[in-house]
Amino acid sequence: MGFHYFRFGSSFARITVVVSCVACLSVRAADSAAPADGAGASANVSGPGTVENSVVKIFSTARYPDVYQPWTKQAPEEATGSGVVIKGKRILTNAHVVGYANQVQVQANQAGDKISATVEFIAPGIDLAVLKLDDEKFFDTHPPLAEAKTLPGIKDTVLAYGFPEGGNSLSITKGIVSRVEFTPYNFPVFGLRVQIDAAINPGNSGGPAVVGDKMVGLTFSRLNDADNIGYIIPNEEIDLFLQDIADGHYDGKPAMYDLLQTLENPALRAFLKLPSGADGMVVHHPYKDDANYPLKEWDVITQIGGTSIDDQGMVKLGRDLRVNFQYLIQHAATNGTVPLTIVRAGKEMQVKLPVSSHYPRLIPGLDGAYPSYFIYGPLVFSAATSDYLGGYLRTKYAASVLTHLSSAANPLITRMADQPAFPGEGLVLIASPFFPHKLAQGYSNPRAQVVKSINGIRVKNLNHLVEILRDAKSEFITVECDTQYGETMIFPRAQMVAATEDILTDNGVRSQGSPDTMAIWNAPPAK
Repeated sequence: MGFHYFRFGSSFARITVVVSCVACLSVRAADSAAPADGAGASANVSGPGTVENSVVKIFSTARYPDVYQPWTKQAPEEATGSGVVIKGKRILTNAHVVGYANQVQVQANQAGDKISATVEFIAPGIDLAVLKLDDEKFFDTHPPLAEAKTLPGIKDTVLAYGFPEGGNSLSITKGIVSRVEFTPYNFPVFGLRVQIDAAINPGNSGGPAVVGDKMVGLTFSRLNDADNIGYIIPNEEIDLFLQDIADGHYDGKPAMYDLLQTLENPALRAFLKLPSGADGMVVHHPYKDDANYPLKEWDVITQIGGTSIDDQGMVKLGRDLRVNFQYLIQHAATNGTVPLTIVRAGKEMQVKLPVSSHYPRLIPGLDGAYPSYFIYGPLVFSAATSDYLGGYLRTKYAASVLTHLSSAANPLITRMADQPAFPGEGLVLIASPFFPHKLAQGYSNPRAQVVKSINGIRVKNLNHLVEILRDAKSEFITVECDTQYGETMIFPRAQMVAATEDILTDNGVRSQGSPDTMAIWNAPPAK
């Protein structure tokens, strides 16, 4: 199963890596949104009203990265989504509606004209974005939608407003609130998520969900292959995002990254010699191993910010709602730390745990950027990203690709969940097949192989690889890949340098590298 984002007309997809409470990783890939039949009444709105006047249709044209040909971008894709007017003369929508968009336009309900807009802030992790209109007179007649101050209750009747496929007019679907959870969005970001059973379809993304006459959240996805399971981002998460960007910069949500396990097994409780009535979560693997880090293996976290944690890692919010205790981090964190009560070796103590919005990953996501790359002769080098691997997982050959990469001990798989082993470490891929050229004669296709060393020098990251090539004086360039079955490739250095310009011209490549790698390549050699 996976989650569908609803940006109608796009092939935009995501890969989500979900970390369990122990050291188990699972990868879920979702393709573009597909129509789904769902229960819930649907109706076209004939005239503007309090809510209807605040809902807009969003048109965007995006150029997505091509991670397998990183010197170019995918062809432009036109798509539509929804949005809602909020305070401050802005439009709120989902990040996936306007991600990588180089043109955005907004159209009011029952209006004929479209107004140009720019993406002012975007947060792919929590899937939110804010648009600024070129003509702010629009807001004189389209006021912000009133917002509910509390979470919707289970069984509350909810209306989902938006512009889904099947027509051009504003549409409303009706359902109830089914569930509220604190759960993964785009790794490593977690947040509150409200499940509803109103029909959600492509184009609904970014439209408001309304209880009574007040917005309770923003529609953003549905569960694949399931009937009437849609999701909204509640106002609480939206407010945290808006508070974050108030200073003109988006920092992200603080979180803890320690691996935990539940305390449900009786033998585990006895092993830890816990006092009667002590509940909580066991630290399976601390985020850091240094002596100053406040959590150690086998610590039991019993409270967060004074709120007790149960043996499944849950805390109570009101009478009828339990959520993962890490929900409280975004409220209890002060100056980058959150207070915890722990039991260590049978003794209770108070600690302050550092929390951060940044989780360093050896294979990070692009998060709205374009891939870095460098072309040297017929070789195309690129920084490894989860988007690169995710592209394979979205094909019907995913199982065979994973089997092949795993059997070859490719670090794309074997180190998929790793943090950098040292500051600045990053994997470097040969992103594409060779460009056609006699210099590559006799070598097998090296696509998706990770570069281990150049001229015997272990490669630290893409910029380091460019430095090695820039400063090389030897007659030959030796490229060794980090795989069990690959070849070590030898190239004549002077011919590689001389051939590069012709290869770029023959293949219509505008630049030998991305701006960051070209800055390294054109810098003076290291002394």
